[in-house]
Amino acid sequence: MAHAHHEQHHQHHTGHGHGHGHGHGTDIDWNELAPLLESQAELLAPVYRRAMAWLAREVAEPGLVVDAGSGPGVVSCLFAEAFPGARVVAVDGTAPLLERARDRAARQGVADRFDTVAGDLPEALGRLDRPADLLWASRSLHHLGDQRAALAAFAGHLAPGGTLALLEGGLPSRFLPRDPGIGRPGLQARLDALEEEWFTRMRAGLPGSVAETEDWPALLTAAGLAHTGTRTFLLDLPAPVDDRARAYVAAHLSRLREGVGEALDADDRATLDRLLDPSDPSSVHVRPDVFVLGAYTVHTAVRRG
Repeated sequence: MAHAHHEQHHQHHTGHGHGHGHGHGTDIDWNELAPLLESQAELLAPVYRRAMAWLAREVAEPGLVVDAGSGPGVVSCLFAEAFPGARVVAVDGTAPLLERARDRAARQGVADRFDTVAGDLPEALGRLDRPADLLWASRSLHHLGDQRAALAAFAGHLAPGGTLALLEGGLPSRFLPRDPGIGRPGLQARLDALEEEWFTRMRAGLPGSVAETEDWPALLTAAGLAHTGTRTFLLDLPAPVDDRARAYVAAHLSRLREGVGEALDADDRATLDRLLDPSDPSSVHVRPDVFVLGAYTVHTAVRRG
């Protein structure tokens, strides 16, 4: 299953679909999925903008910003907006998504300082023509079997004084009250547990998979970098949400239904089906109490000059 990037979606699990240049998801119809990835990333734009404002205090005027695992380039273009003096390179393993990234850059008037590199991470970073002043990796690292080795490779493509910004961790998103009025209370918590089990299996099945304590500051330090900060950014869209947020919730729950739904008991599965049925008055498509609340954690580290 492909991973949905900036989102995206406990965004690192089955609730995503976004290409990170790690060679997974070759059976995905990217032309069909790409608009969903774009809309999801656009919904999260406030999170990314706040993260970029924080990064700007650490990396004042980067010459080269690299988005490692860029997908369709929504966040890459936000970097071009946030750092108007920078050249931005979007790196991803899925060519149709990079084509959309280039089209977006052209529409937003930043094509003259926007490039793409197609290939698997971290090897594709070797095609950069210079080291990065800021390298952003949003939930792409955990799709690489040996995360410690991948971080060392990321670090090796930083310029002296360059910053690696790693979005990993955070908290599972919430969309509904604990008791949504149908089925047994606590459905989202049970879905979270199944996602965690799925994620563990996914990690174990990656080529060259190495079990690792997910202490990101320690891993960044082990990669030869100096950990400089950790900060969590909230996406807080209170009820009632707009149609775009409803579509995000429905898409997220639909992918969970496909990915882990059969592991639910019959009652929970029936509840989830009702929540996804547009004709049901209790569905997320129409109910007034749908919200979106998520937490996204970014860790930064610097390559000392």
